[in-house]
Amino acid sequence: MTRPLLEVKHLRVEFPTRRGTLLALDDINLDIAPGEILGVVGESGAGKSLTGAAIIGLLEPPGRIAGGQILLDGRRIDDLPDEAMRRIRGRQIGAIFQDPLTSLNPLLTIGQQLTETILTHLPVSAAEARQRAIRLLQETGIPAAEQRLDQYPHQFSGGMRQRVVIALALAAEPKLIVADEPTTALDVSIQAQIISLLQRLCKDHGAAVMLVTHDMGVIAETCDRVAVLYAGRVVETGPVADVIHRPRHPYTAGLMGAIPALDGQRERLLQIDGAMPRLNAIPPGCAFNPRCPQVMDRCRQERPDLRDAGATQAACWLVAETKVSA
Repeated sequence: MTRPLLEVKHLRVEFPTRRGTLLALDDINLDIAPGEILGVVGESGAGKSLTGAAIIGLLEPPGRIAGGQILLDGRRIDDLPDEAMRRIRGRQIGAIFQDPLTSLNPLLTIGQQLTETILTHLPVSAAEARQRAIRLLQETGIPAAEQRLDQYPHQFSGGMRQRVVIALALAAEPKLIVADEPTTALDVSIQAQIISLLQRLCKDHGAAVMLVTHDMGVIAETCDRVAVLYAGRVVETGPVADVIHRPRHPYTAGLMGAIPALDGQRERLLQIDGAMPRLNAIPPGCAFNPRCPQVMDRCRQERPDLRDAGATQAACWLVAETKVSA
């Protein structure tokens, strides 16, 4: 067994407020092996992007890591000083964000931004950094890379800007890439190209990728494993095919039922009634119990932990009931 490159153990993130402390992430456990793509999926407010921000050390104040550990290649990184974390971010962890315009400086050329990142993290000369920047643009599918290196972000289309952001994330040859909704703002055809690019780069570079998205279609196309988040907790995790085709948690089943079937056999899409609970109103027991069509009394009183459910793990009392009856 290959040791995981990234290990997130019992991660807890809090937001102190005047009315008390809000628990945003509660006991998150994840791991990603080298060369693996892990999808993190859930509705808005589930804690997907917050998990990514905690891993790369970019939590917005007053958010703070209040418990647990984050280990990169066996080394704990969640308790590092800001300067030490800044050196790791970029060199060992690359980040791809949803809106490329927020990741790129409009006043600097693409080449200036790429070479600055390369020179900051790698022991190369300015000429070598420029050549590496050209290769990165070529690798990410940008034509006439040598000429486009001296252009500004506004001279690129949305899909091309996202490719530049991917090139930036790869500039220092990181071991881990955290991609937060990298295809959401793009046309479907461009989405497919970016997904294919991420898969190829992961395979070629041996990097681990944490792909944060709300799109189960992207997860199915791209990832090896998936973690489903709800109200700041992992409710189901396992190989993509098993989670998609044999979901064991009612929330995962609801997500899958809301996806149109290409064969046209499904006459009506399922709908998960209700909405994600606010951080100051998470119900006792299983947080999904007010929306769950299979809720039991136990669900309203006791919070389930992840437990083996065949090829996957699910935090659901139905799994326990099934095992008892079996």
